Amino acid sequence: MMEGNDSIKLERAKKRVEKIKGFYIHFTVYILVNLFIVGSILYNSGWDDFFHFGTFFTPFFWGIGVLAHYSKAFGYMPFFGKNWEQRQIEKYMEKDKRESDEFINK
Repeated sequence: MMEGNDSIKLERAKKRVEKIKGFYIHFTVYILVNLFIVGSILYNSGWDDFFHFGTFFTPFFWGIGVLAHYSKAFGYMPFFGKNWEQRQIEKYMEKDKRESDEFINK
């Protein structure tokens, strides 16, 4: 029995490492691509465009996605964490049980 439990723990650990690795790859690509984009804009337009919204449009909105990826990879999900999942599962199980009981009692 203990070997099965260790196997499950190993699989969970591997999945977690893959999520974290995926985040680091995503973050690295984010930094490199956005350095290129902002650098290109500044090179072609000079410092005049540095404070324009368009210069940081891509880094800003992509950064929101990177933050969401970070929160998922490192387990910080204030809205959709494990507790939320468990509460939703219990809520729907209770609802199904109530509907089943009502159907049987009719």
